Amino acid sequence: MRRAEGLPSATRPFLSFARLLRHHAFAIAPEQITSFMQAVTLLGPRSMNDIREAALAALAPSPDRRGEFEAHFRAYFYGDARPAIEGDEDDETRIKDDRGAREEEKQVARQEKGGELSSALEQLSSRDFQRDADGLGQFRRKLASALPARRSFRTARTRSRGTLDLRRSLSEIVSADGDIPSPLLRRRQAVPRKLLLLIDVSGSMKLHTADYLKLAHAAVQGADRAEVFTFGTRLTRVTSALRIRDREQALARAATLVDDWDGGTRMGPTLLAFLSVPRFSAFARGACVVILSDGLERGSHAELEIAMRRFSARA
Repeated sequence: MRRAEGLPSATRPFLSFARLLRHHAFAIAPEQITSFMQAVTLLGPRSMNDIREAALAALAPSPDRRGEFEAHFRAYFYGDARPAIEGDEDDETRIKDDRGAREEEKQVARQEKGGELSSALEQLSSRDFQRDADGLGQFRRKLASALPARRSFRTARTRSRGTLDLRRSLSEIVSADGDIPSPLLRRRQAVPRKLLLLIDVSGSMKLHTADYLKLAHAAVQGADRAEVFTFGTRLTRVTSALRIRDREQALARAATLVDDWDGGTRMGPTLLAFLSVPRFSAFARGACVVILSDGLERGSHAELEIAMRRFSARA
């Protein structure tokens, strides 16, 4: 979160409280923090309960973490002992946005232990992608026409099967001194849907990561609107790197952005972290979403099920 430069000093306690919640894995967007401070201003709080109600309404903690939220509120505003938080401090999901090389961190607390198929140990490493046969040129050329399409609100001129273009038709009638020409038509255009690729780079996917990144590069080159993220224990946006036309250079650049190659898997928390960032969540709205993963998850699958339902509602 950026520093609150230029804000009145009276707002700092509320901003710091929001930062505290984000530090403890509450998914809070910047817009929610702004709404919280606006709510406090409108209430003209006469008691701490007014501030608490504003925080509950604007920051909207999930029901299962309501007790934890209350504990943090008391600890921060009343000076109670800081609550003990379940889970390991290092057990976090970080979000890395390639736009401006600025990293925004979101910690996702894990309250359930288990799952032996994929390790949670982060084995951060860099990766080299070797040159091999392309084989993706045809895929890149045909992708735009193969994507699902939607009807745009923009219209284009057409000779048949459209609606009357009243403006152009009236202009033609005036130009022809009142003669009625053939009707001029317009039709709503069909445009390809956005493409969102989410690529699992955890250790269990090690044999497929390079191929999936090459596929993603071809997709970004072939589709008008494509976004690519990698996830394992962290979430990283690599779209800008894959916009480089040369494949080797693009993959080399992506390799420097991703920090969690061949590590553990926190699939559910990572996908929920993606959806908690409004700008990222907007990428999925109405898009064709492809998740390239073996589905191996550490711990409970409850968060993964929630994330998939939310993706289904947006995509």
